[in-house]
Amino acid sequence: MRVHHLNCGTMTPIGGRLVDGRPGLFRHATLVCHCLLLETGTGLVLIETGLGTPAVADPERWLGRRFLTLSKPVSRAEETAVNQIRALGFDPADVRDVVLTHLDLDHAGGLVDFPQARVHVYAAELAAYHAGNKRYRKVQFAHGPQWTPYEDAGDDWFGFSAVKEIVPGVALIPLAGHTPGHAGVAVDTDTGWLLNAGDAYFFHSEIDEPAHIPAGLALFERLVQTLPEPRLENQQRLRELRRTSDVTIFAAHDRTDFERLSRPARA
Repeated sequence: MRVHHLNCGTMTPIGGRLVDGRPGLFRHATLVCHCLLLETGTGLVLIETGLGTPAVADPERWLGRRFLTLSKPVSRAEETAVNQIRALGFDPADVRDVVLTHLDLDHAGGLVDFPQARVHVYAAELAAYHAGNKRYRKVQFAHGPQWTPYEDAGDDWFGFSAVKEIVPGVALIPLAGHTPGHAGVAVDTDTGWLLNAGDAYFFHSEIDEPAHIPAGLALFERLVQTLPEPRLENQQRLRELRRTSDVTIFAAHDRTDFERLSRPARA
């Protein structure tokens, strides 16, 4: 299995080091939308989709004025998942499976660019969307995604229960808290396991011991959480996983994690 690390949406909120932890306060921070493209024996698998092409063509309709004001995404057609897949020499129609950590707009916004793909997500997350949770953008799903939902059932994975292998070498790991059905996505590569932890945490050293997260980002993390106690419990479990295993864990929006893993592509 070959793994490509893609940034499918750069965001530049105000706050400088209070958000991304890098020097300078009076500047815009930089966050990414870290996605994975997997070359497997049965086709291409995309993990997360980023913001999508409509975010470039019609950002207010696709992302909403509030997100544009707070997150200040950079409008770059070349950053969309579909265009990066073409740039790698692949046909986007060969993406047969899309796996999502959750349905927030910066993770699922690109689904519309892969209408032929099966979309794998936890049933609890899909149920929250169908129940009318206003955090999700209905316009992003108006094309009728080919939903493939999963209940909390499956095998054990490094002490995490309720794991479901959805395609060979790819498993959903329940990490509720940020949203009701939030999941991590684990990938079994030739060099070990990768775990895309999505928004289970936001900063690369947040699951270190001792933990650290910039103050502004910590505030945002609390504001957008759905289930506070499970979120904190799952962060502690991720902390223990990092300490006791060789699993490579990364957060979806952390620039440091992305830069660490994207060069060179892992095989």
